[in-house]
Amino acid sequence: MSAVLLCLVALGFVSIVVEDVVHIDKAKTTLFFGSLVWVLYFISPPAGETSEALMLALDDNLLDIASLWLFLMAAMTFVAYLSSKGIIDGIVNRLIPERMSERQLMLLTGLFAFCFSSMADNITATLVCIAILLNLNLPTDKLLRYVVLVVFSVNAGGTALITGDVTTLMIFLADKVEIPHLLLLSLPAFLAVASLSLMLSRGLNGQLVLEKKEVHINGGDKVVAGLFFATILSTIGGNILFGIPPVLMFLFGLSLMFMVVQFLNRDEPTLEYIRKIEFDTLLFFLGVLLLVGMLKELGVLAYFPHLYDVMPPLAANYVMGLVSSLFDNVPLTAALLNSGIEMTLPQWLTLTYAVGVGGSLLVIGSAAGVVAMSKVESLTFGSYLKYSGYLLVAYSVGFAGVLGVSALL
Repeated sequence: MSAVLLCLVALGFVSIVVEDVVHIDKAKTTLFFGSLVWVLYFISPPAGETSEALMLALDDNLLDIASLWLFLMAAMTFVAYLSSKGIIDGIVNRLIPERMSERQLMLLTGLFAFCFSSMADNITATLVCIAILLNLNLPTDKLLRYVVLVVFSVNAGGTALITGDVTTLMIFLADKVEIPHLLLLSLPAFLAVASLSLMLSRGLNGQLVLEKKEVHINGGDKVVAGLFFATILSTIGGNILFGIPPVLMFLFGLSLMFMVVQFLNRDEPTLEYIRKIEFDTLLFFLGVLLLVGMLKELGVLAYFPHLYDVMPPLAANYVMGLVSSLFDNVPLTAALLNSGIEMTLPQWLTLTYAVGVGGSLLVIGSAAGVVAMSKVESLTFGSYLKYSGYLLVAYSVGFAGVLGVSALL
């Protein structure tokens, strides 16, 4: 049965790749295969597994999925409100000059995504960055380049902060690295973003002339925009000071938004903004996470620590970054930490960078990529894969940069 389940999980991921060929929405296929493998897991459980153990495994996976779902729902509702009120347009009008080259826009996009994801989570940063890009009405082929840069940049931006990436926090809590050491990662991570933006800028010689529109934003909507950024900052602060889960702070911020809008404009149908969320995004997430959860239950990730027995740690860390584009980097990192492998501080830093940024190599390798694929219709597994060479070079540049800064320790 384990072999059957692995084949079904593989088919689930293949269904994402061949979406353009079969013309079946990836949200439907991943949800089908994700739920099917768990049904079969209960029908024919591994030898010795009790029903209580099966339920515990499912509950653990559903808890992770529910937390991500609720967080994504809250963030997307905020962004839907801000977009409908023209606040995103207002940000574009103020931040982006009326005339600029496409190359300048590429550098600005990478810088903004990198810095914003250092303050916010990857999902929120991706949603805001893509909303801004979509408002620029760029040609499809050029839009894809900017979106690819956004996915890579938001993953790179949080690598150096324990609040920016879960795997960074896990390695920190395991006492493998300290915060001053982690902060050194920001330089090579940004170097990787800058190198990717330069590569993606090749052939972009046009000039952008943005039509500046006068956007009137009333006081109440400005309050909601301020509340959104206060929620982001409170999420970071609450998690650092009191260990409050980010999903809880974002749900609290969303409830405040409902109360503020109700107080300022009693006729505003605030719940309608939840209905504007693209629920295919949420269903896609659900299917993918069910598939990844099954891989964890089948013990597939437990095999990867053995790689350190046959390869030098630095080479194995580099490969782990590549592997994290196929498997969820959180259970992958947990498997490595629980295996008891011994590495030096520079080697742990390279692993921190690798599992944080490596997921960008495939569009399905990170939450940012999955969100981007569901928000930009032209972004598919195949269209993202066209830039895999650039992404691998940028990932390698950053990895080499980590080795460089580690030499100073």
